[in-house]
Amino acid sequence: VTDPIALAVVFKFSAPGTNIPSETMLQDLSKALRLNCHLVHTSSSRHQSPIVHPLSTSHPPQSHNNDNKKVNPFKLVENDLNNLYKDIRKELWTERPELEEIASYYFDGQGKAFRPMIVVLIARALNFHVNRVPDLKDSQKTVAMVTEMIHTASLVHDDVIDTADTRRGKPSVNVLWGQKKAILAGDYILSRASQMLARLRNDEVIFVLSQVLLDLVQGEFMQMGSKEDESERFSHYIHKSFKKTASLIAYTCKAVSLLSGANKNFQEAAFQYGRNLGIAFQLVDDLLDFVSSQAELGKPAAADLKLGLATAPVLFASEKFPELNIMIMRRFSEPGDVERAYEAVMKSDGLDHTRLLARKHADEALRHISPFADSPEKQALVMLAEMTLNRKK
Repeated sequence: VTDPIALAVVFKFSAPGTNIPSETMLQDLSKALRLNCHLVHTSSSRHQSPIVHPLSTSHPPQSHNNDNKKVNPFKLVENDLNNLYKDIRKELWTERPELEEIASYYFDGQGKAFRPMIVVLIARALNFHVNRVPDLKDSQKTVAMVTEMIHTASLVHDDVIDTADTRRGKPSVNVLWGQKKAILAGDYILSRASQMLARLRNDEVIFVLSQVLLDLVQGEFMQMGSKEDESERFSHYIHKSFKKTASLIAYTCKAVSLLSGANKNFQEAAFQYGRNLGIAFQLVDDLLDFVSSQAELGKPAAADLKLGLATAPVLFASEKFPELNIMIMRRFSEPGDVERAYEAVMKSDGLDHTRLLARKHADEALRHISPFADSPEKQALVMLAEMTLNRKK
């Protein structure tokens, strides 16, 4: 990367007030993420340490880990998420068999369950911090299920909007059942998710998660009709990425923090972890659109360009190749635009700048959870940030 300082300035669009890091600091942060957190307290300490409210002046709860091996985030939440898709399919039962079949199509256990995993880890980390017990509450598991349901419903609707042919390496819902039934199936999933939230009888949680649905719709409109000028493009892109991707992670993290009993400072920390990790996830997703194969992604390569979307790699590349700006404005609609834009990105530093910006957001996510009590869950959240940056699909 040739200009990390300039890239840090770009980051301020999405994080007002953030100090601009030096190149040395960025390198140090990168190295720090790869260090393993060594937890030295015995498992019995969680039963002996006093209850400490977040940000009190007392010592934080001791770790409930009894070794210093690396934590596998997937293994750590395996029991909590073991029946996730089965439980969701139960919630989607209806006397209309075809509707149930369509709505359940993507809940086949083949998804990564990345978002529910984040929610469960945040919930357990804060449960331990507040109550000395990391066990997942039933209400928090419901939020994890709702997270995956909202995400999947948005995928169904996205495939209709984009007239996509495949999803996760298999035919999309709209290809198999048509556009109308796909839309109704997505609506049905959201309706069931809303019923599940209502059963929690927690107005604050319901209000927080209702914001996700607003953001998803607004984000899609931002993506469909963006005609902002060059000076506004990157801030618009980050804002859209929050609404379409990061909002779901951020607000569900906040919801389970509310259910843990954490104070407002830790509710905000959970929200900011989800927000920044979600933006990092989207940046990596946009990067992979250029460097991964169709087999790896489960969707065609350069799919965003073909949809007329200017993502981070393109926006960075336009600084070196100004001719991209006219293509961005016409949404790569003329013959040869997609190929020329792809070539320009590959010749520029756009991919490197995108990686560095994703790293910056991942670092910011970790900064917000640093006050959490040491635990395997906290360590897993740190590892998730690194996994997000290094994922290949």
